[in-house]
Amino acid sequence: MIEFSKSNEPTNSGETSYKIAVSLAIAAAFFLLFLTGAVGVIGEEGDRFDLVYFGVVSVGIIGAIISRFQPYGMAVALFATALTQILVVIIALIIGKQHSPVSSVFEIVALNGFFVVLFVGSALLFRLAARKQLS
Repeated sequence: MIEFSKSNEPTNSGETSYKIAVSLAIAAAFFLLFLTGAVGVIGEEGDRFDLVYFGVVSVGIIGAIISRFQPYGMAVALFATALTQILVVIIALIIGKQHSPVSSVFEIVALNGFFVVLFVGSALLFRLAARKQLS
């Protein structure tokens, strides 16, 4: 579907969705890594378990490269990133990270859930861009 901007130039809504999705994914990854380095996400600052978040971001980066940054492939990559983030929560709870004096179950689930929502939101925008590209 072609929409018209205020300047009467046609704009592709799929392209806009793609740009927003890229921005959201990069912002989420940057914020996750910044938070990991600055104060830690799970446990006390400097907890080695936080290194798994580099793996979460790596899933997204590798997926983006494999998909050649095409919208449908990017959607799959971001869904995989969100799934990896969920697996981090499951592993953290299995190994007992909620027993740390600074991390409760709610904190672990809520903070990681925030990033899952960002990655899924980005994936849905990529999927929208892929659909717009096909039509």
